Amino acid sequence: MDLTGIFFIIVIIFSAIIHEYSHGWMADYLGDPTARLSGRLTLNPLAHIDIWGSIVLPLLLYLGSGGSFLFAYAKPVPFNPFNLTKSPRYGPGIVAIAGPLSNLLIAVIFGILYRFLPIYDLMPFFEVIVYANILLAVFNLVPIPPLDGSRILLVLLPSKYQEILIRLEPYGMIIILIFIFFGFQLILPIMQFLLKIIIG
Repeated sequence: MDLTGIFFIIVIIFSAIIHEYSHGWMADYLGDPTARLSGRLTLNPLAHIDIWGSIVLPLLLYLGSGGSFLFAYAKPVPFNPFNLTKSPRYGPGIVAIAGPLSNLLIAVIFGILYRFLPIYDLMPFFEVIVYANILLAVFNLVPIPPLDGSRILLVLLPSKYQEILIRLEPYGMIIILIFIFFGFQLILPIMQFLLKIIIG
């Protein structure tokens, strides 16, 4: 594994931590202190790292795909939807979208640095940060439980369709793995479009 690959893994892990922190921050803002009271409203990696999702899975995916694909996740931040008093109806969806939006914000910040900071030795690293965060944002918006996309969709769908998503939840990780290996190309055009907009 070269330096870029190692850096990519580090970026994915820390971006996933920011992603989860953002869920907790938004839930707290909307009235639910669960994440804060459980010590998860922090950027301390020790509070968020999941051995399987943050270390083992990204290494296996990176090595198994020959470096072409990498994904990681941190321990999900807990929240109680019944405490989201500022937005009882759409609160869970707002909490869900906060994670991908945080990754897009990171991508935009480092995209600006890529475009306007004339330190050419740093540009490949900025590009990795932008790409990794676009990957996290877009992938998490796929509507497969328990990804954020399914949580957002859940608050928008009629109840009869909500039941379908809920029933898929126990099989979510299997469906996600199938999607990674057989459906990932479906989101590649979206990622490439965002990458082009952000860094040109």
